[in-house]
Amino acid sequence: MTEKVDPVDLAQRLIRCKSVTPSDDGALDALQDVLENLGFICHRRTFKDSASPPIDNLYARLGVNEPNFCFAGHTDVVPIGDPNKWTVDPFGGEIINGKIFGRGATDMKSAIACFVAAVSDFIRERGKNFSGSLSLIITGDEEGPSINGTRKMLNWMKESGETINDCIVGEPTNPNNLGEMIKIGRRGSLSGWLTVYGTQGHAAYPHLADNPIPRILQIAKFMMEEKLDEGTEHFQPSSLQITSIDVGNKATNVIPAQAHLTFNIRFNDMHTGKSLMELVNRHCEEACEKFDLKFHLSGEAFLTPPGKLSNLITAAVEKITGKKPTLSTSGGTSDARFIKDFCDVAEFGLISKTMHKLDEHAMIDDIRYLTKIYKSILDEYFLS
Repeated sequence: MTEKVDPVDLAQRLIRCKSVTPSDDGALDALQDVLENLGFICHRRTFKDSASPPIDNLYARLGVNEPNFCFAGHTDVVPIGDPNKWTVDPFGGEIINGKIFGRGATDMKSAIACFVAAVSDFIRERGKNFSGSLSLIITGDEEGPSINGTRKMLNWMKESGETINDCIVGEPTNPNNLGEMIKIGRRGSLSGWLTVYGTQGHAAYPHLADNPIPRILQIAKFMMEEKLDEGTEHFQPSSLQITSIDVGNKATNVIPAQAHLTFNIRFNDMHTGKSLMELVNRHCEEACEKFDLKFHLSGEAFLTPPGKLSNLITAAVEKITGKKPTLSTSGGTSDARFIKDFCDVAEFGLISKTMHKLDEHAMIDDIRYLTKIYKSILDEYFLS
């Protein structure tokens, strides 16, 4: 008989690993040990490059047939901030008043534990010869640059002949109560850095200088006033936000030689990163002759249209919680932006209210309910 996995116990073990990006601190070892005891074949892959630190990643699969239902997540967590402002040990995994505390409790070590526990319950009932495969992609840089984690693991899987047919990502999707929201897409994210050049000079002799500030303000005016779109059926309107304007000038009588502006665009599927780069560049060219503009595209907007996968998750949520979840594309980015190129993907996990905050925590009841939801998803996906 397959050993039963307690999701709360496993969540505690994972939380106690100080896996702040890019450190792993034994989190993947702990997870691999449990998965191998369940019969999974585990593959560890470390990826690195000159621009970012090495990242250890795990792919685990139970079964060889299709369909392959995958769970994707990350064991890395954000820094804890000032440890003296926590009321508990941020890596203690303490249980107090029905809540488990610690960095990663909601984002997203507990969700990983829930899925593993659901798998253990599933194979205790169905055995290991069900009609398909189960797999997990667990990476270590989702909270960092997202270069040496999911993206490269997916490429390695493709080269190795591994196919996934559907995927659920365990990000904390619910704003206030378990069962409120499923993410079926995400907005794209484009950041930009603009430098406008002029000629330094004395403020009393402006004709001998070339002030870049009016030109960068002209570009800023466009950014503040431009309405990119009205939104779509599944996406809110795209948003362009200026995050900094600076000239680094401490003198009141000097016209600066440069002015700098940074911005971020969160965009829906009416745009692409390329089209928005061209839009911003065109306005810069209209406003000034000498400028430097750099971009970083974190991910394109994507949508998994409502259908089989979202219906499956919705039915499981309704069965266990009695709530009908909203299908949403709100929030920031996640590793689902890479997975969507390989299969249908949706996100459902715990409550997001305390993620990245001091005293991050998850309700014990929610952890047990999420385990039941994941188990129900597996039952329906692999109907005999």
